[in-house]
Amino acid sequence: MKITIDGKTCEAEAGQFLMEAARQNGIEIPSLCHHGALPGQACCRLCIVEIEAAGGRRSVVVSCVYPIKESISVHTRSEKITRLRMGILALLKERAPEFQGPLAAYCSEYGVSGQGLRFNVKKDEKCILCGLCVKACDEMGTFAIQTVMRGIQKQVSPPFDEPSSACIGCAACARVCPAEAVECSSDDKERKIWGKAFSLVKCGSCGKPYATEDELKWLKQRLLDTELNLAYCPKCRGRQAVRL
Repeated sequence: MKITIDGKTCEAEAGQFLMEAARQNGIEIPSLCHHGALPGQACCRLCIVEIEAAGGRRSVVVSCVYPIKESISVHTRSEKITRLRMGILALLKERAPEFQGPLAAYCSEYGVSGQGLRFNVKKDEKCILCGLCVKACDEMGTFAIQTVMRGIQKQVSPPFDEPSSACIGCAACARVCPAEAVECSSDDKERKIWGKAFSLVKCGSCGKPYATEDELKWLKQRLLDTELNLAYCPKCRGRQAVRL
């Protein structure tokens, strides 16, 4: 199927999400909550685009979850989209004033400096509530963190804002966070995250710490059943398997 994006003719598959098709054709659409391993968030709304279908009908859609069903013309930076995107960026900046990285870059690109709405948020807040950390935790099957509270008090937290007994210290939540908002620190012996400290296990080959004891116990119970998988870090497993 052929679609047109910003005047460029592109190949796409029926049912493929619009953002994915655009990126496959070298066209970047802004996004903060999209992760290839955890699709379907559609929280930040930065990836909105304007589509024009047969008959000239126009509508604004969220490209990361919009399935392509017909030949359409897509405008990723129309006057309307640019105006809406600037408003979204201003709100995100007010929500998370300390979120640097991609948000700061987008704000600079679109000339957004914030609107002084004075939301009741922490001055050092980084989280934009994209939900990636919660989804990563759910995909792991631990369900140690959730989105809690409502309105301007909404946040990501373990139950009752106390260290969760379900947390295994895998740090999947920290790895997918686009804002580095999940506080996680490690040394050669332990990892601290969500108010808990976890003992780290060192790789049997390279000697580098690669997982927590709780994480390996969880994996052994649910996913892995060989000592090879549990004794070595991902980089060393292949070499050890060849030797065996």
